[in-house]
Amino acid sequence: MTLVTGGTGFVGSHLLDQLSKTNQPFRCLTRHNSGSRALPAGVETVEASFESGEGLDRALDGITAVIHLAGVTKALRPADYYTGNARASALLAKAVAGQGIRLVHVSSLAAVGPSPDSTPVDEDFAPHPISHYGKSKLEAEKAVRAAAPDAVIVRPPVVYGPRDTDVFRILKPVARGYMLQMGGGERYFSAIYVRDLVEGLLTARNHPAAAGRTYFLSHADPLTWTALGNAAARIIFGAADRTVRVVRVPESLARLIGYGAEVASWIGRKPGIISRDKVAEARCRYWTCDPRRAAAEMGFTATTSLDGGMAETLAWYKEAGWLTY
Repeated sequence: MTLVTGGTGFVGSHLLDQLSKTNQPFRCLTRHNSGSRALPAGVETVEASFESGEGLDRALDGITAVIHLAGVTKALRPADYYTGNARASALLAKAVAGQGIRLVHVSSLAAVGPSPDSTPVDEDFAPHPISHYGKSKLEAEKAVRAAAPDAVIVRPPVVYGPRDTDVFRILKPVARGYMLQMGGGERYFSAIYVRDLVEGLLTARNHPAAAGRTYFLSHADPLTWTALGNAAARIIFGAADRTVRVVRVPESLARLIGYGAEVASWIGRKPGIISRDKVAEARCRYWTCDPRRAAAEMGFTATTSLDGGMAETLAWYKEAGWLTY
């Protein structure tokens, strides 16, 4: 049986869909007031605390693998990233240590940081995270590796697909013919369609060669934000030659917007995705990674093309009423 943390999140919801579809037994670890999406009816749950560790023994009873997706992606205070990512992962890793449980720890490309040039980073590249989120994910990786040396660490880049809200913010203006980008030229990034990522996580859970290894799970071909916008525009407007109008925001204005968003979050006591840290990450020209180790050692490749993934994503947004076109 597989224990899933973060099952109410974007990636977690797709993982639960696949486990249910293929009749694989699983259990969800839940926290008090966790998540914005409800779990599917009939899912087995166990409540546990990543602050104290209480309930982890019950959650792990009878478990052979854990896929750890839970984490903090936005916070009011930097300390919240380290509590929700590094400390929580350390507690979980210590709980599974020595029990013969395969732990798949889902980290992020942010834990490594941007590429210094057009050459994608690989798993041997020295990490240099530039945000509190990235630094907390790197601390989590180190804690997991120390407590559970056989754990599999996976580092996805940008993840997109149905139900995602972050890339949706970028795509929403495309339905009106434009997209916002920070000034200073094109930015390049690696990405993976959410269902490909789920396949990769399950491969990491099962493959004998993955024990103790770290992998980037990504489509092999990097993208630009303009290419992403153009792919969406072609589908939305039904024209093969349709392109999106790019409106560039000066970096100085972007930093001001990031600061203003932080102030608004403090006033409303609700963390938002826009911050000065996010602007600092967005300034970097290359956020690209090399997925060849996963292909060589686990036989995993992300096969969904940008057009194919974007078509499914936009169709879901339209059906859900998020986009009208």
